[in-house]
Amino acid sequence: MAQAHGSDSLVVIDHVNKHYGELHVLKDITTTVARGEVVVVIGPSGSGKSTLCRAINRLETIDDGTITIDGVQLPEEGPGLAKLRADVGMVFQSFNLFAHKTVLENVTLGPIKVRGLSKKDADARGMKLLNRVGVGNQAQKMPSQLSGGQQQRVAIARTLAMEPKLILLDEPTSALDPEMINEVLDVMVDLAKDGMTMLVVTHEMGFARKAANRVLFMAEGSIVEEAAPEQFFTNPQTPRAKDFLSKILTH
Repeated sequence: MAQAHGSDSLVVIDHVNKHYGELHVLKDITTTVARGEVVVVIGPSGSGKSTLCRAINRLETIDDGTITIDGVQLPEEGPGLAKLRADVGMVFQSFNLFAHKTVLENVTLGPIKVRGLSKKDADARGMKLLNRVGVGNQAQKMPSQLSGGQQQRVAIARTLAMEPKLILLDEPTSALDPEMINEVLDVMVDLAKDGMTMLVVTHEMGFARKAANRVLFMAEGSIVEEAAPEQFFTNPQTPRAKDFLSKILTH
């Protein structure tokens, strides 16, 4: 799938650089994410994948370059940034649920506080989403009573409740036990089929093959290769990508 430009581009990342002191963690990154596209970012640890993901909603600042979401450049701080973050959902490695609120309250908090929904409407939407991700029967429990896989599905429902234009998922399965990974990946595959725009940092190559429109392969802070999944996995073009795939696909 070719890179989309123009009005179809929901996210435009243009010549972005980021340093931590001497360390150059994002090197001149330029790419786009089209509306309805699922872009999976893979690569070795320390390649800048999570930093890129977090830069898109300004959890990480950038040194230069621009990031534009739906035609609006990322604001520095203030109300503009809060509004943008409401449009860009984020699912983390750790589930970041509020421990003192029920599962349903976790999902309805944003829509009530940020979107101004009534409690009744927010509860109805929240239950619909919890059912959609398969944890509707856990709505009145506290997060600590749920398994990791269930908590991560609640975190996805909470993100969906804000009706975001884009969801960023930063290694959403890496903190989970192996048997819980698929229950979260299944929800992500369903979202992809429904046309949700997603940027996913993951080690799960099966998900990349099944759900991605495009794979970005990062190494040492750069996008080394960018291709449709089938092309990337069967015929990588760069020595760095070949080396990476030979190490992970043989096990």
